[in-house]
Amino acid sequence: MLRTRFTEVFGVEHPIVQGGMMWAGRAELAAAVSQAGGLGIVTGLTQPTPAALREEIARTRDLTDKPFGVNLTILPSISPPPYAEYRQAIIDGGVKIVEIAGGNPATHLPYLKDAGIKVLHKCTSVKHAVKAQQVGVDGISIDGFECAGHPGENDTPGLVLIPAAAREIEIPMIASGGFADARGLVAALALGAHGVNMGTRFLCTAESPVAQVVKEQIVANSELDTQLIFRTMGNTARVADNAISRRVVEIERAGGTFDDVRDLVAGARGRKVFEDGDLDAGIWSAGQCQGLIHDIPTCADLIARMVREAEELITGRLTNAVVAGAGVRP
Repeated sequence: MLRTRFTEVFGVEHPIVQGGMMWAGRAELAAAVSQAGGLGIVTGLTQPTPAALREEIARTRDLTDKPFGVNLTILPSISPPPYAEYRQAIIDGGVKIVEIAGGNPATHLPYLKDAGIKVLHKCTSVKHAVKAQQVGVDGISIDGFECAGHPGENDTPGLVLIPAAAREIEIPMIASGGFADARGLVAALALGAHGVNMGTRFLCTAESPVAQVVKEQIVANSELDTQLIFRTMGNTARVADNAISRRVVEIERAGGTFDDVRDLVAGARGRKVFEDGDLDAGIWSAGQCQGLIHDIPTCADLIARMVREAEELITGRLTNAVVAGAGVRP
């Protein structure tokens, strides 16, 4: 069994976390991941109201007695959601782990800490990870350029970002972006992380509440089948390659502004992709790890396979490696 500082501090069996994903982080998926020994995450803002989030938390608890968390993503907005009310719904629901992404977690930390909640903060740079550690979060999720969603503006891939962050971070840290199998898990541990966070991989599982055609498209896609949108706006996002994302990139290259793509990138259109299976209805997040995904397993099978193969790699191939001259021979 893989025991790390992350599993010890956050009280989970395996160092594998399901990332909070808009429209996908629902009770069925989060509970399946947690029941299999990982850390499932319910996406707070997928629920339309704080009251609905309370119900989703209760529904998750009906499906598993294992630890699970709730994601709260804080983004600038003209009409921001009632974050304080969503936060209170999390506290009232007895959730003990919160993943915060986007904005500074300091605003929410006193309330969450007083409720005995451990906070995992998602960062895309060493600078922000260090700041989050300083303000008192319990763990860091460091997000490399390969990830789905927002990778930040530094374009630093995990192979560099993870060890750079590990040099500065003293609290448990998990690695995000590009992880889909046991090889990635072992690599993350070798680079200084204490586990991995996976979004796209868990999107493509039996319990994922998205249309089957979306899962089949992820299996069919390669690592090349993503687009980077909002590059010209300083808010880069990695999404699946489709007619809409290609059109957004074209408009940006022609000098377009956010107003010119607003209708194309509307969240309601992305939700339609996941719920109706219309792959060109809108933009939808997917990472480069699509190229490593070749099946649609249950969460239990995926996690068991990853842990088993990671242990085999560590105790087999890597243990038996011998230094031969300037290289390492298996």
